[in-house]
Amino acid sequence: MTLLLMAAGSGSRYGKLKQFDDLGPAKEFLMEFSIFDALKNKFNHIVVITKDANKSFLESHLSERLPVNVKLDVLVQEIEDIPEAVTLNTKREKPWGTAHAVWTARNVIKGSFVIINADDYYGQNAFDGAAKFIKNNNTGDKFALVAYSLKNTLSKFGTVSRGVCEVNNHQLTSIIERTKISEKGSQIIDEDSGVVLDADTAVSMNFWICNASIFNYIETYFTTFLENADNHEKNEIYLPFVTQEMMENGHITVEVIEAQSTWFGVTYYDDKKEAVRTLAELTKQGVYPTPLWS
Repeated sequence: MTLLLMAAGSGSRYGKLKQFDDLGPAKEFLMEFSIFDALKNKFNHIVVITKDANKSFLESHLSERLPVNVKLDVLVQEIEDIPEAVTLNTKREKPWGTAHAVWTARNVIKGSFVIINADDYYGQNAFDGAAKFIKNNNTGDKFALVAYSLKNTLSKFGTVSRGVCEVNNHQLTSIIERTKISEKGSQIIDEDSGVVLDADTAVSMNFWICNASIFNYIETYFTTFLENADNHEKNEIYLPFVTQEMMENGHITVEVIEAQSTWFGVTYYDDKKEAVRTLAELTKQGVYPTPLWS
């Protein structure tokens, strides 16, 4: 089983490259805890999508820590990496988005795989649920999403962006990206739309369980996206939009798995203190060894 980590973000709200901030008791990166949890659940292939400037460092850092039986691929999300059918002349500097980050791995992943953000903590139960889904899934048109309750994914220090899910009988029916969610008194509001959201609403934190069929669909989606010149400079293709379209066109169904575990992230630099405290507490409880890698 393969774990793909998206680690090509710039951390604009965090103020530095949060993927490589030493949050663990022995200065581990947050992504290392997710990798540890995945390996505990029999994952044996780690794929990291990053920037060119970080590729050599990550290859060295992770290869020194991972068991020898675990395959590691560190790939660069390149702006020039577009479908062969497309000719494009752009001075774009911003990456093409999360769906493009996943598409970067099309040549190294052949079967089922899990997608996560490198700068989020998902909890061991999330990986246990994902591993069980993969082992029991006998059809290629069935994906899954590990979802969290909205109230448990907010930041005290600013607004957050969340994929708000509509779920019917454990099946995802729609996902809407709300980009400016905050807690105002007793209410949780999307400031852009004014929509008041239920605290227990299921939200996506980009913990997807897919298979290699998604790569061809992303390529088709990306090609159509690039046909519109207005998209060439700043717009992005997002993973929730791709999966939503795949559902609408009848290509896949998406089972929603309740996380049954704690999520936390470091959207803002002020989130760091809570992340460090939580990881220290989990280590003290014996959930993780310290140092993480022996």
